[in-house]
Amino acid sequence: MTRTLLIDADVVAYVAASSLEVATDWGDGYWTWHVDEFEVQKKVKQIIDDTMEDLKGDSCKLCLTDSLGNFRKSVLATYKGNRSNIKKPLVLMKTKQWMIDELGAYFRPGLEGDDCMGILATMKGTDERIIVSIDKDMKTVPGKFCRYTDSKAKIVEYSEQEADYWHLYQTLMGDATDGYPGCPGIGPKKAETILGPIDEFDLTEGWARVLAAFEKAKLTETDALTQARVARILRASDYDFKKKEPILWQPKAN
Repeated sequence: MTRTLLIDADVVAYVAASSLEVATDWGDGYWTWHVDEFEVQKKVKQIIDDTMEDLKGDSCKLCLTDSLGNFRKSVLATYKGNRSNIKKPLVLMKTKQWMIDELGAYFRPGLEGDDCMGILATMKGTDERIIVSIDKDMKTVPGKFCRYTDSKAKIVEYSEQEADYWHLYQTLMGDATDGYPGCPGIGPKKAETILGPIDEFDLTEGWARVLAAFEKAKLTETDALTQARVARILRASDYDFKKKEPILWQPKAN
């Protein structure tokens, strides 16, 4: 069986573009930033080659975020709104476009790179697919995952039960970095207590417990569903391939 690495190309592009920027002091208080975009491209290729070698990949798919739109903003207007004023590397956008044009990087309108990895990882196929990312939230996707930070990173596999557990855990916890709050007053230990042991987790019962936590916090089922939808990293079952748009998460009926 061949091994396909689904690589978080947003991180690759960011690391390569930011690490090679140079600040120059021209005197009299005048400073500039500059970077060689071709050196950035070399860095991107080196990161990919190193990842392929470390994880013994036969092929890879580079997964990028659509820079022009994000479906989660239509679910929750504040989603990632706190990132709008953060300085981005000078050639980040150009590097991503180069990755699309020259390296065949994969992206879909309105989706994040995480969604692309999640969809590709859960599609039927004859190859072994491994999500490669530094983002711990990828454990909300069933399948194989390597939280890649160095050559010692190991591959773990999450069942659908485990992935569903971590999705609801993230729904309760929220993510301040991504601009969604989860359920007020819920930290890691409390989220684990609410959901119970992961090996005994049942999605229907788990969702009922999530709703009870939101109700206790004086919030509604709609509030809980909004958090669950932005926390959800898409799987193949969450995407309409004909319409080319996400299917918003809905709890299964009893």
